[in-house]
Amino acid sequence: MTTAHGIPDLLSPEFLADPYPAYSLLRERSPLLWHEPTSSYVLSRYDDVRRVFQDREGDFCTDNYGWQLEPVHGRTILQLDGRDHSVRRALVAPAFRGRDLRERFLPVIERNSRALVDAFRATGRVDLVSQYATRFPINVIVDMLGLDQADHDRFHGWYTSIIAFLGNLSQDPGAAEAGLRTRDEFAEYMLPIIAERRENPGDDLLSRLCLAEVDGTRMTDEEVKAFCSLLLAAGGETTDKALAGLFANLIASPDQLAALREDRSLIPRAFAESLRFTPPVQMIMRQAVRDVRIGGGTVPAGATVTCLIGAANRDPDRFAAPDAFDLFRTELAEATSFSAAAEHLSFALGRHFCVGALLAEAEVRVGVNDLLDAMPDVRLAEGAELVEQGLFTRGPRELPLEFSPVPRPRPTR
Repeated sequence: MTTAHGIPDLLSPEFLADPYPAYSLLRERSPLLWHEPTSSYVLSRYDDVRRVFQDREGDFCTDNYGWQLEPVHGRTILQLDGRDHSVRRALVAPAFRGRDLRERFLPVIERNSRALVDAFRATGRVDLVSQYATRFPINVIVDMLGLDQADHDRFHGWYTSIIAFLGNLSQDPGAAEAGLRTRDEFAEYMLPIIAERRENPGDDLLSRLCLAEVDGTRMTDEEVKAFCSLLLAAGGETTDKALAGLFANLIASPDQLAALREDRSLIPRAFAESLRFTPPVQMIMRQAVRDVRIGGGTVPAGATVTCLIGAANRDPDRFAAPDAFDLFRTELAEATSFSAAAEHLSFALGRHFCVGALLAEAEVRVGVNDLLDAMPDVRLAEGAELVEQGLFTRGPRELPLEFSPVPRPRPTR
């Protein structure tokens, strides 16, 4: 299944197997493509995607999240603009940066990473996806919110069905039904806890969300619940696939893995380059406010725009040798790679830049250090192949690794 320009369709098996050759063709032949199955205009060049995300002219909005996210999350901060957005972002942002992140939540990150690593460090073998990456960020979020650790598996199941719903571009009815069921189950679980935290707040993130106030505004119970649902999906999925993807990229580049093992200060650079090279979120949608000239054509007012992050991040007009993984790449600055001034587009940009970018960086920094300490000679398991999967979000299907067991306690850094 191909487009009129000889480009594999976004929903075709060929595209799903490896989208990057198709991204190259889209940038070259059809930088603005009308895609009938998703009823959206597809953008693939770096400058165009960056323009949409930054949106300095007010040409684009997030009204598309009304049908894309709201059915499963409820109305979230992503759908807001103007003062409503800035106030609610100010309510949640402090927990994900600076002193709060360092003092309150870094110990939570470290404790959860070590618990997972200790479960396999003496075995000499691990599937990094199922035994670590998919569990780590969800466990961290559950603990940050002060929820019952016994419910880790329950949250993992909810997270899986939410992500399937959000990436359901082929409109599979089973995925849609599971996502809506999760919405109801999550609300039934969270709303009584939110009410209780308002009455008896603790020192956890959920209590702080319930009590936070900016300019006389607090979040409602529904808004707190919706943010927690969004945090579960966005905070889990990006870090899950980012960690697995980073290790897959390093395993495929032994010299860079060796350099990183020797100099752990390179971890943020490696993470930023992995986000550029194999972004966990491959596409983000926006909606045109008015007729907009972009990508060599016109997007009509009210139309959905699909921004292909995976294509933009490999645009040769922006990055040298874009199809090579290079943690020493000069175009990515460590100081800005986890801010709204990032050169890669994997956290979006502008007012909707990912509020959890620094949390993700902290999780990856801790996780990579712990994993390298536990697996001194890590290698791909014999006979295994690196296979990515996913359309809306993408990452290794599995990552079976072998290493010499290190049963002793983690070295002090």
